[in-house]
This record gives sequence, C-alpha cells and structure tokens, in this order.
Amino acid sequence: MTTATSHVELRPGAYADSVALLQVSRTLQQLPGVATAQVAMGTPLNVDVLAQMGFDVPAGATPNDMVVAVRLTDDAGPDALAKAHAAMENALATRTESASEEQAPPRTTATALRQAPDNALVLVSVPGANALVEAMDAVEAGRDVMIFSDNMRLDHELALKRAAAERGVLVMGPDCGTSVLGGIGLGFANTTEPGPVALVAASGTGAQQLLCLLDHAGVGVTHALGVGGRDLSAQVRGLSTRAALARLDADDSVELIVLVSKPPADDVADEIREYAAGLGTQVEFAFLGAGRPDLTAACESALGALGRPVPQWPVREPATVRASTGGHLRGLFVGGTLCDEAMLIATAELGPIRSNIPLSAGLELELGAGLTAVGHTMIDFGDDELTAGRAHPMIDPTLRLEHLARTAADPTTCVLLLDVVLGHAAEPDPAALLAPAIAAVSQPVVVSVVGTAADPQGLERQVAALAEAGAQVHLSNAAATRAAVALTLAGGPR
Repeated sequence: MTTATSHVELRPGAYADSVALLQVSRTLQQLPGVATAQVAMGTPLNVDVLAQMGFDVPAGATPNDMVVAVRLTDDAGPDALAKAHAAMENALATRTESASEEQAPPRTTATALRQAPDNALVLVSVPGANALVEAMDAVEAGRDVMIFSDNMRLDHELALKRAAAERGVLVMGPDCGTSVLGGIGLGFANTTEPGPVALVAASGTGAQQLLCLLDHAGVGVTHALGVGGRDLSAQVRGLSTRAALARLDADDSVELIVLVSKPPADDVADEIREYAAGLGTQVEFAFLGAGRPDLTAACESALGALGRPVPQWPVREPATVRASTGGHLRGLFVGGTLCDEAMLIATAELGPIRSNIPLSAGLELELGAGLTAVGHTMIDFGDDELTAGRAHPMIDPTLRLEHLARTAADPTTCVLLLDVVLGHAAEPDPAALLAPAIAAVSQPVVVSVVGTAADPQGLERQVAALAEAGAQVHLSNAAATRAAVALTLAGGPR
C-alpha cells in the first residue's frame, strides 16, 4: 500500500532472521529522504508495532511474510522511494551472497560434534520449539550445552536437564543470554578480568549487574554459568543449578560462588541452600524477593566475604535538572531481572506496580498495542512475548524507543526509569539512539548503565552522553530505582 509519503509492501513467503532485518532497516533509515523504515516478519507483535508507527499493514500478514514499510520526509525527492527500494534489495542480496559464500555447515548438531574437539561446548540458538533436538544431541554426546533460545517448552527443558543429570553434563539455559567460561564471554557478556569469584545465574542481566559491580570494586570473575530463568522454579527444581555449583566447587581457582536468581520458589531456594551448605566453597545468595537484599547489597555482602572494601557506586548527575510533577513512575527495561529488582524496591514505597512480568497475580498488563495501564508501571521488553519474531531489545531498541515517546507524552507520567546494558553482543552504541529520545522528554529520567570500562561501547562515553541528554545515570540498578522513587514521591500525588 502506498500513500504520498508511505509505502507498505507484503512479501509472502520471504524470510530473513530478525537480526538481518534489523540491519536492513537501519540501512534504509540512514538514507536521505527516509523518515523511518521497518523491514520485519509479519508476526502479530511486529504488525502491532508497525500500526503504532502509523503504517497500514495489509490484512492477512502472517509470520511467514516479510513486511516492508518506509515513510519519506516531506522534502524527499521524487525518486527517494525508488532509491530506498533499491537499497533494500541490495542489502538483502548482499546478506544472501555473503551467506552463500560460506562453507555449508553441518546439517545436525550430532554431525557437527563429530568434527569438533572432544571438549567443545555446544551453543544452541534456534527457535525455541526446535531447541530440544539440537540440545539433546549435545547431551547424548556428553557435551555441555548453552541454549540461547527462548520460548522453549517446560517439558522439553525438564527432559533435557534430567538426561544431562544422568550423563554428568551441564545444561545452561534455555533462555541463557549470558555465560562466562574461563574469562571468555558467551552471548551478552561484559568484559571483566578473571578473578576469585564465580557466578551461577538463573538470570542473565542479574549476572551482568554483579559482573559490573564486582569489576568496579576491583574483583574479577572467572566463570559465570547461566542456568536459565526457570531453573529454580517449582517444576525444574534447580537441576542445572546443582550441576553448576558442583562444577565450580571442584575448581580450585574459585574462592567464592555467588548464586543469583529472579525470585525462586521458596521450597526450591531452601533445598539449594541446604545443598550449597555441603560444598567446600562458600556460596553467597543473591535471590531477589520481597524482604531480601537487592543485587547491589548482595554484591556488597560478597565483597565482605572476600575481605574487600565496598566502593562508592558511581552516579552522574544530569546536565540540566528537571523538576518532577505529580504522577506515576514508568519503568521501561531491556533486562527482566533489572525490572524485577526495580519493582521489588519501588513497590515497598509506591505500592503495587503493574507489569507484563508482575510480582503477583492481579497486576498483569494487557499486552497488545498499548502496553499501558493506570498507575505505576514497569515493562520488560525482553520478555518472551515481546521478542517473538524480533531481536532482543538489547540489540534492537525500536520497540522501547517507540513506547518511550508515547509514555513521555502521557501527562500522568512523572518519572521515567530505564536500563542500558552494555557488553559483547549488545547494541554497539545504545546512547546514540537513547540520548536524543531522553533529551526530547520533559520528565526526570533515571538510567542504570550496566557496563564496565572495558566493554566495547565505552562505559564513560555512554554515561556522558546520557547525562548530557538530561538523565541521572547510575551503575547500580537498585540505586537508580531508589532515586526514581524519590523523584516520584517528591512530585506528590496526582
């Protein structure tokens, strides 16, 4: 469908992965005369996003169809659309040619393992519905496996982890976004020095927060074993957590283990504590939950166990201070654990927080085009429902940026709370996109930047850009949340 300034095209049966389409979209967005552009598969979520952007997507679009949407500026030349179309075809063709020049990969994980060294780790990153077959190949071959895929069925996870326990191998995941093995990061991982601490993490961004806080305190981490966000649930009962703890307990270089998790099932947490008490290596617990220490406090406890001093956690004040008015706190997160932690802290001061990952029943947001609700709200844009058919928001910030503009335009929004996660595999320059959006809003903005000085994005450069745009910037997500809550309370009731 084409109007004077917009073009929407449906390509039935055309497919490219979400990261490839993100790069094609960015190529188009940089062209003269193009106001905005999105090339995406026609999942319900992507169709909703395009509708919110003002595009009229033809009825009948399916996840098997590619949708091309381009809007031109008012002063675009008469051939701007043709140039955009040519650039898109070139970008798609370039990626196809590049892929065709590579050596054909093995068709199955089992085939690949026959060509791999005996100690090779298997990393699975396929749609979650297909991950069991590939991961089980690895387990049956006696290999450790990291499953980056999300949306894996619970019964598949249980079958896989029970098989792994029988064979004495470690399953990291599913939905394991972060691991560090011998100082080498896999997935979303920050750059830190090896050291005496090891992490077991049922939380990707929780592990990254601890990695970065420990790095700021001068303490290195040699291993961070992700186990998947459901591992400490009542169903999975810590199958991988036990294996990871045993693996690290046998490593003489590890002086202290920190176990970090989103709120675990209470009885499972008790079982894991009892198991850990029987190990030779001391284990510190960073279990989020009501009445429990936040991640920064857990880090400080770990530093105490090592006999290391607790540093001053850095905060950068904004270039221009904005006064808060009456209204509600609105948190927009890319990290699920950071969102959980913020809700736990804010709820104690502000009362119930509505969210797409609520702390308790009855506070669910109705997901869809709006993602809005009356009152204080916090959204995890990395949740499975918001990443179906899209790259994770730590790679593709489009969805959060769109919602940020709408939330800021809501007169009931008093304060905005955001996170930015740096490190390998994440957006190469998140501040370049987020800072202009922050500068355009009138409310106070508080940001936690999870990163280290050695991360490829440059921690100092990112912090400086966000503060110059008007944000108060913290390294600690807990401290950022408390600052945002204080600003909300200072604005008074609405």
